[in-house]
Amino acid sequence: MSAIITVKDMCLWYGEHQALTNINIEIPEKSITAFIGPSGCGKSTFLKSLNRMNDLIPGVKITGDIRYKAQDIFAPSVDVNELRREIGMVFQKPNPFPMSIYDNIAYGPRTHGMKSKAKLDDIVERSLRDAAIWGEVKDRLKKNALGLSGGQQQRLCIARALAVKPEVLLMDEPTSALDPISTSKIEELTIKLKEEYTIIMVTHNMQQAVRISDQTAFFLLGELVEYGDTETIFSTPKDKRTEDYITGRFG
Repeated sequence: MSAIITVKDMCLWYGEHQALTNINIEIPEKSITAFIGPSGCGKSTFLKSLNRMNDLIPGVKITGDIRYKAQDIFAPSVDVNELRREIGMVFQKPNPFPMSIYDNIAYGPRTHGMKSKAKLDDIVERSLRDAAIWGEVKDRLKKNALGLSGGQQQRLCIARALAVKPEVLLMDEPTSALDPISTSKIEELTIKLKEEYTIIMVTHNMQQAVRISDQTAFFLLGELVEYGDTETIFSTPKDKRTEDYITGRFG
């Protein structure tokens, strides 16, 4: 499997504080990569660097090399809006816009210049189907998205990310605010989505990483300690720190 994202010797600072140190990783396409590790170890910071979301935070400095499809994402020629279209993001807390279900999904395509109602109708239906929520909302597309349950809102946010046809989906603990039933729906959905998309997910739930991911990266104190095939990381980790974390000795 070829790598869609390659990171070499990446370091990140918030002002004087170094949050990430010498991160090296290759993320294969059309697979699920999980980032695990204790709170505050740099997982989400690293995730947000992959589509330059950290550009929005004052005082952030990044060194090293991050390439998406072999192109340097910090090159002057890179259109950040286009980069974020191709590398979409789903956040920890569902954040639907305070507008109709239909308009939530149509929002991205419209901002990219799509005006045809027939095409927008198609995109809305396809995105909601891909996010496994079409059956639940098809009769209430004009209703406010904030009326949906938490689990439905999160699937709506996934549909909204899919509507602009990304290649990569970044998920920052997408199930941490959800109940077990909604969580398992999102997990099933994620496994289905990797047929077409590359998924990179931060999770606090190690069982979740074992259930759905192909590769797992273990972060600790801003370092990438170990990265590899999920089964191997959980059954025979090479680093004692990884073993201590997954067996619950710390974290």
